[in-house]
Amino acid sequence: MADFRKLVKTILPVGLFKSVEPFGHKIEAIIANIWYGFPSRKMHVIGITGTNGKTTTTFLIHKMLHNAMFKVGMLSTVAYGVGDDINPQVEHITTAQAGKMQKRLRDFKRAGVQWVILETSSHSLAQNRVWGVPFEIAIMTNVTNDHLDYHGTFDNYLEAKRRLFTLASRNGRKLGIVNADDPNAQKFIDSIPRSVTYGIEAGNLRAQNIKTSVDRSTFQLQGNEVLYDICINIPGKFNISNALAAAAVGIELGLTKGQIERGIAALKDVEGRMAFVDEGQKFNVIIDFASTPDAFEKIFASVRPIVKGNLIVVFGSAGRRDEAKRSVQGQIAGKYCDTVILTEEDDRDVDGYAIMDQIAEGAIKSGKIIEKDLFLIHDREKAIEFALKFAKNSNDMVILLGKGHEKTIERADGEHHWDETEITRKILQSKKRNSK
Repeated sequence: MADFRKLVKTILPVGLFKSVEPFGHKIEAIIANIWYGFPSRKMHVIGITGTNGKTTTTFLIHKMLHNAMFKVGMLSTVAYGVGDDINPQVEHITTAQAGKMQKRLRDFKRAGVQWVILETSSHSLAQNRVWGVPFEIAIMTNVTNDHLDYHGTFDNYLEAKRRLFTLASRNGRKLGIVNADDPNAQKFIDSIPRSVTYGIEAGNLRAQNIKTSVDRSTFQLQGNEVLYDICINIPGKFNISNALAAAAVGIELGLTKGQIERGIAALKDVEGRMAFVDEGQKFNVIIDFASTPDAFEKIFASVRPIVKGNLIVVFGSAGRRDEAKRSVQGQIAGKYCDTVILTEEDDRDVDGYAIMDQIAEGAIKSGKIIEKDLFLIHDREKAIEFALKFAKNSNDMVILLGKGHEKTIERADGEHHWDETEITRKILQSKKRNSK
């Protein structure tokens, strides 16, 4: 089916292909549902959509429900599986194509799964790939500019996200869980019969007495006349919002105070999501999948106050994706970071040096100077190695953005093996040996 889709894409003009693509995906989804026996009909499905935070929220809810003895499956950008039997998701895609997704749901059903946490992208909603999935709880983490190369306008992108709530309004609990701090919250609330809001600044469920550190955050949550003491072991103030969304699910499903608190604290990390790399070095190294201006702003605003030394960042921008964000990314990184190192990130068939130049324009606007605190190193492994030389002591931090959990990097000649964590560990180990 994928090969047929590629053939059609090469034959039809771009505009025509985009207009007929959702119909093709819907036919594929209908066939897949019939072939695998509509597997999700007997399961409860929680859908999570948003620009950022989907994956971490998916993992938090999955871990919390699993620890509370629910038979629960998960389908996310990073991984899929049931309970503790989690497999890596190797494709560069958030929500799998209909055939693969329905097969995995069929496998979940055979394993006795009762609840499914499904990370749901705007593409999958716009293309009808999730047709036949009976969502009954929909979660919106946030909506900021992204994927405009596909959706065309922010309004189209927003409408694709909102469609998850329209779908969930037809089944089961008919519940929407909405980030009240997002300016578009009301549009999602209005799309579903029942809603619960959460947030740091607003919402029915609000974080209080927040304390953040380099590796975790703690806060209190007042909900249903119960005061919850929450600890999330993934850094970043934005992850407090993700923990609030997870807690909202726990409260809705009747989990006890202890089950919610222990369940959220039980998640120690998510691959490629504010994940620490520790090879005994003095400084901190974090890998994250962030690739949007909003994600950059949130990450840097969270870590800058707790990094007393040099904050060093390595990132690029994907080819054949939204070009408008590149200069903005550079400007945000330049504003917060002491050293900015630009590199490749899935250039595909686009000139990687031209991409770096576009990002550099923004970094220069923020005051960075090339070859002083702004460096362009196209080879990503060399860029990481260069960055790690800048970090000297426990006050410094290196952040590697854009690749996260992915296991390949896309270049003009195709996909190549890439594991950011593996490569970073190798460089740190070599650095440690050479320092002896």
